[in-house]
Amino acid sequence: MGICTENVPKRRLYSGEEIPAIGLGTFGSDKYGAQQVADAVYGAIGAGYRLIDCAAVYQNEEQVGAAIKRAVEEGTVKREELFITSKVWNDQHEHVIESCKKSLRDLQLDVIDLYFVHWPFPNYHAPGCDGNARNKDSRPFSTEEFMRTWRQCEQLVDMGLARYIGMSNMTVPKLKEVLPLCRIQPAALEMECHPSFQQQELYDYAVAHQIQPVGYCPIGSPSRPERDRTEQDVADTQLPEIVEIAKAHKVHPAVICLKWAVQRGQIPIPFSVKEPQYTSNLKCVTEDPLTEEEMRLIQGVDKNCRLIKGQVFLWEGAGGWEDLWDVEGVITR
Repeated sequence: MGICTENVPKRRLYSGEEIPAIGLGTFGSDKYGAQQVADAVYGAIGAGYRLIDCAAVYQNEEQVGAAIKRAVEEGTVKREELFITSKVWNDQHEHVIESCKKSLRDLQLDVIDLYFVHWPFPNYHAPGCDGNARNKDSRPFSTEEFMRTWRQCEQLVDMGLARYIGMSNMTVPKLKEVLPLCRIQPAALEMECHPSFQQQELYDYAVAHQIQPVGYCPIGSPSRPERDRTEQDVADTQLPEIVEIAKAHKVHPAVICLKWAVQRGQIPIPFSVKEPQYTSNLKCVTEDPLTEEEMRLIQGVDKNCRLIKGQVFLWEGAGGWEDLWDVEGVITR
């Protein structure tokens, strides 16, 4: 028996349209095959998920598309009840329309609900590459280059191929440069967001500009690739405050991370191929909310611990991964 979708909280986009306040991620990392992810999508739709976050680089859109089509044909859900996202990968920044059309074909859709620019620069690496891999053509962020890509995204809306467009892995300095240049504003910003990495400044900046934050790694990404792990990383589900709150609610600490995310206002997109987990992830945001005191407590556990550092996108002459994220408050050129 699926969870009643009416009970799932909603978020309102700048257009006034409401979308689910939680979705299912489809990045299987290096651990799960395309069919496993697709089976999870099919099961999750049956459980009540209506927002599915996809991307070309995840190498599973064809299988995910078949799962979505099957759920629609079986009458589990109507297409218009689903909110499907996809993303243009870094090596396609000059070919956004072709990239989107391929995702549409793979996903067996006529229109993508929200199409993101996955990373704000065309620095490419092969899926599954080593953490020390570097591409000789990688280069720092360029406002001019980014806007060339964004103009193509705006064309997608004009052509009816995407209903909304969004940005991902941005920083406040980058947003300050590009937002005034946008003809069509981003509807959403996909960003790493979990209790030990709350990105409050970026979150507040997005909300102030009517951009809906979408939080990836909402429980600290325990399945992320090995290349993205360092000894300094903090495990959100082991933070004492999270563990204590979980005990009080008699749930797994991961559930507390998701409740916090939804009550704070971002849209978490947890990934799981296990039915008990993805069902629990959805159900938990429909019941037993955190108290104001618990929300304040979690606000205080921020460790500024970025897990997805993106070091494979660094250019020749760059310092460390921090250069990708403008940590000094200015764009690293």
